[in-house]
Amino acid sequence: MTAAITREEAGRLMRLASNAAVAAALLMIGMKFYAYLATGSVSLLSTLFDSALDIAASLVNLLAVRHALMPADAEHRFGHGKAEPLAGLMQVAFILGSSLLLLMEVYDHFIHPKPVDNPGIGIGVMVLSIVITGSLILLQRHVVKRTGSVAIKADSAHYGSDFLVNFSVIAALLISAQFGIWWTDPLFGLLVALYIAYTAITIGRQSYDMLMDREMDEAERARIIDIVERHPQAVSLHDLRTRRAGQDMFIQFHLELPDNISLIKAHHISDAVEASLHEAFPSAEIIIHQDTHSVVERRQDLRARMDQTRPGRSALLDADEKRDM
Repeated sequence: MTAAITREEAGRLMRLASNAAVAAALLMIGMKFYAYLATGSVSLLSTLFDSALDIAASLVNLLAVRHALMPADAEHRFGHGKAEPLAGLMQVAFILGSSLLLLMEVYDHFIHPKPVDNPGIGIGVMVLSIVITGSLILLQRHVVKRTGSVAIKADSAHYGSDFLVNFSVIAALLISAQFGIWWTDPLFGLLVALYIAYTAITIGRQSYDMLMDREMDEAERARIIDIVERHPQAVSLHDLRTRRAGQDMFIQFHLELPDNISLIKAHHISDAVEASLHEAFPSAEIIIHQDTHSVVERRQDLRARMDQTRPGRSALLDADEKRDM
């Protein structure tokens, strides 16, 4: 659950993280290209591939974040938030591409072993890369914690893998140079390629969930229910539906009210509930349908399907059922 933050502040932080990622990737590409030419190390080449694709992914991310932060317009009444998960899926393609290219290079080095030259240069460049990458990750994690941005989270995920990879490259260079074990260099390159592919799958799953309008998590849904029921004249709620699109949240439900209150009173209660929800979820668009408590209407029954797919949600659904009785 992310802390409450205004859309303007979220936009500022996301743009800062996106620009920093592009700058860091450009700097590391130059350093690693020089180091690869000096050493011929395939494990170092693996990080050069990754950084080259980082810059492509970060540029896509930068454009997507700017587009996602655009306000709703006449053609896009729900905003442009889905540009974020689309950018995440594009990053998956970049990351998987780097993994395949690296596997090809690893195979060639296993078949045609090549010694590592000037390991000191490679190690020095990788240490500097660790410093740059670590600083960027700290910034990105701060932004993700404040904004919940899936695009920045995807960017942070593959820079996080870079951070670990840089240590592995240093180990490979040291072992190859000090002990003459040539196969450690392509072996570390292989492990990096597999880890990159795993990262891509994780990012792709998160982006897919957002594009398919997956419900917000249990804790957030439970928080919504708690806020609504805190109002003294809100009897209950049902048919709660939620989704995310980038920085935008969408919350809708039926608010059950006492039978004999006036329409204007029902409107005031609904406004008060909406205001309380906006305090907790500032970027949410909230739609509330007002029902009298005694009226029986057709309601969505997702119990059987959700019990099969997500048993952990049964407690929340039990609470929903009790309110509907």
